[in-house]
Formats: sequence, C-alpha cells, structure tokens
Amino acid sequence: ESILSRIRSFQYSQKNAVLVPAAALGVGGMLVCWLMSRRKIKCIEMGDGWWGSGKRPQQEKEDERIRPFKIETSDKEIEDLHRRLDQARYTPPLEGAAFHYGFNSNYLQKVVAYWRNQFDWRKQVEILNKYPHFHTTIEGIDIHFIHVKPSYVPHGQAVQPLLMVHGWPGSFYEFYKIIPLLTEPARHGLGDGDVVFEVICPSIPGYGFSEAPHQKGFDTLATARIFHKLMKRLGFKEYYVQGGDWGSRITTNMAQMLPESVKGLHLNLVFIITKGLKGLIQVIFGAYVPWLVGFTREDVRRMYPFMQKNVYDILRESGYLHIQATKPDTAGCGLNDSPVGLAAYILEKFSTWTDKSYLHKDDGGLESKYTLDELLTNVMIYWVTSSIVSSMRFYKENFSQDPGLTADSRVGVYVPTGIAAFPQEITHVPRSWTKTIFKNIVSYSFMPRGGHFAAFEEPKLLAQDIIHFVRKVEQV
Repeated sequence: ESILSRIRSFQYSQKNAVLVPAAALGVGGMLVCWLMSRRKIKCIEMGDGWWGSGKRPQQEKEDERIRPFKIETSDKEIEDLHRRLDQARYTPPLEGAAFHYGFNSNYLQKVVAYWRNQFDWRKQVEILNKYPHFHTTIEGIDIHFIHVKPSYVPHGQAVQPLLMVHGWPGSFYEFYKIIPLLTEPARHGLGDGDVVFEVICPSIPGYGFSEAPHQKGFDTLATARIFHKLMKRLGFKEYYVQGGDWGSRITTNMAQMLPESVKGLHLNLVFIITKGLKGLIQVIFGAYVPWLVGFTREDVRRMYPFMQKNVYDILRESGYLHIQATKPDTAGCGLNDSPVGLAAYILEKFSTWTDKSYLHKDDGGLESKYTLDELLTNVMIYWVTSSIVSSMRFYKENFSQDPGLTADSRVGVYVPTGIAAFPQEITHVPRSWTKTIFKNIVSYSFMPRGGHFAAFEEPKLLAQDIIHFVRKVEQV
C-alpha cells in the first residue's frame, strides 16, 4: 500500500507538472489577448482647448445657446466688390496654354465679366438662407452650421443624424444639392425611405461663417473635438459622420476619438502613404500580378502608370499645399485683397480636381459640371467673410510636424466604415491599403464617375452610396 500510494503521489505530481504550466500558459495567453484587445480599441484623448482671443476666462461658463443665424449682404458690400472687379489687371496667357500654367486669364476675364454684370449675390444669399443656419460658441469661438431635418417622417421611422464636413477650398455650400436627397430620399427615387437623415453641416473654424481661431495650433483633432461637442449640444448621443478632403481627416479623427458616439464613418477620400519594403513590393508587382498583392483590376487601372499618377500628377496639383503649409499669410494677403485673384486661386482647383483632363481645356472645363452661379457663390463665401487666410492656415497647423508622430497616426479606426472611391480623385487608395487603418470596412465602392468635390458634382451618386452604407450598418 505504501508503494502504491507513492506511485499515485508521483503520478499526481507529474500531472501537476504538466497541468500547472499549461494552466499558467492558458491564463497568460488570455491576459495577452485581453491586453491586445485593449490596445486595439485605443482612442485619441479628447482633451480640451481654448481658441478665443486672449486667455481663457476663469470660472466663466461658456454660452451654450444655439443661436439662429442669417446670412446678409448690403449695397456697400456689393459696391466694394464691383469696384475691385472693375480695377483688375490681367496678364495675357501663353498661346495654347489652356490650364497648364494655372487659370487661363482669357477665360478669367469672361468669369469676371459674368460676376460683375450678371451674378446676383442677393439672390444667392436667399438660396443660402433656404436652410436653417445657426451659431454656437465652443471653446471660445463661434461655430456656424446648418441643420436640416426631414419635412415628413412616417410614424415609427428612425431618423439618422448625419454630420457632413467640407474641405478646402470648399464650404458648407457644397452639400446644398445632396441635402434633399438625404432628408427625403424616397421622394428623389433613392430607395423606399427606410434610411432617412437629418443633416448637420458645420463650417470648419476659420472657414466661411465660423469664427477663425485666435491661437496657434488649431488642427483636425481640435476640429474633431469641437464637432463632437456640437453634436452633443444638439442632443445627439450617436451619429454618422461623412467627409472628403479635410472633412475626411476630421471625421476619421472623430471616429478615433469617440468611437462609442460614431455609428459609422463614410469617406469619399482616403489619404494613406505606403511605406517600407512591403509597400514597394506591392507597387512593383501590382501592375503585373495585382491579385498577388491584394489589388483589383480597377485598382490597377486607377493607379498605373504609377509614377505619372502618384508622383507627377500630385506634384503638379499640390504646389498650393506647400505654400499654405509653410507661410500661408504671405500669399493670403493678395487673395484677401483681390476678388479676381481669389476666384482664380479657388476655381482652378474646381477644374483639375474635378477631372484631370480639364487641364487641356481653355476654360478648364469649369462649366462642364458646375454653373458659374454655383462656383462664384462658393468664392463669395470666402470673400465676404475674409476667411481665405484663416482657411489656408489650417494646412500650417496640420503639417507642422511629422505625420507619423501625431496622435491619430497611432490609433486605428474600428467603427463601421464606408469608402466611396471616385475615379477622378487626386489619388486612389486600394481597399487592401485602407485596411491598415480602417479595421471594419463595411462597404468600398468604385464610383463610376466624379472627382474630388463629390457632393457638389455627383450628389446623387454620393447619396446612394451613403444610404447603401448606412443600410448595411443598421442591418447588422
């Protein structure tokens, strides 16, 4: 019996020698997985800020009222504009230059003649005021936004709040054609009305009718925080966000900052820079065996020849960026003083960013997709608010450090994400590349036509994709 008990004791100790380390390994593995999962949902700290003039008032509660706002004009404002238009000087373009050297001054004179003699700013102000405008003070500055609700909602129908954010050189006005498609989709043949939105379109601080920051350092993270505060102030706990250009980065930051508030993120522009050996291999082999590196045939069509489309074309279109990211106030002085210079600077982007081939047209193809009234209304928003300099400063604030060192560069996006890839966008990012940042892509659409200003140029296509995306998120 003594021998048998010793044998059993030995066997038990042997089992312990195996089970204890195995259990420890299992618990350790679970702990590692838990820690990894905690890392995955790491968020950007929301923080706080003050962008008003001078120091932040001590122990003074901010005025959180939502104040109705109306755009107005005057005889004096219009007379000053006309005087400046009449005094403009022009440099003749080179023969056959089209838009290769920038805005063709022969066509510019035609635009200015229309602006001076036919464009009716008072009428456009009425059009701008057809949607409800508001102001509210957040972090020391007045934030402008429009808030449009559906005119009719069937009983029991859920209305989805949607924040839409513009970029440069656009404005809240870019969304005027898409708003009715989103607030009354069934009326415009976009589904059976199972997805309906109320739309909030703010002006980025320093753009249009939003007050410019008075302090240095106002970047997309600060904007994201302010827009979260805006949505909370409007009574929303959860909402969808959508953006292109700067709006893309701002809404992405919003998803990284408060993922519990962002039900879904929809983008019509994604900027991702591939680095290292893996990116180089993908670029080299992508043209020949795209399936091997995760590219589709459509990716190849949009990305190659790679040097032409991703280096030369971008260099040609990004000279403004270097100026605005370094010394915006210098160039801004002339633009803020000359409406003709301002129009040329802004409208040139609506040419080649809408379609790269418009570079070869004498009129830049500007009236192919937009009317002069639409284009000049956007310019006027910059002119009457004197906001061109403050809008340009946004580049300085966001490119003041290595993008790889910013807080958002180290945080993934885990909220449901929809991407609409328009073929004439400045750059194309394949779905396989977007996955490095966006971890929960619900939809990725190759749009059939359109460029950088999607809501302004192809409102129905963009509205369809947003509705398709939200429908998929809501069905989960």
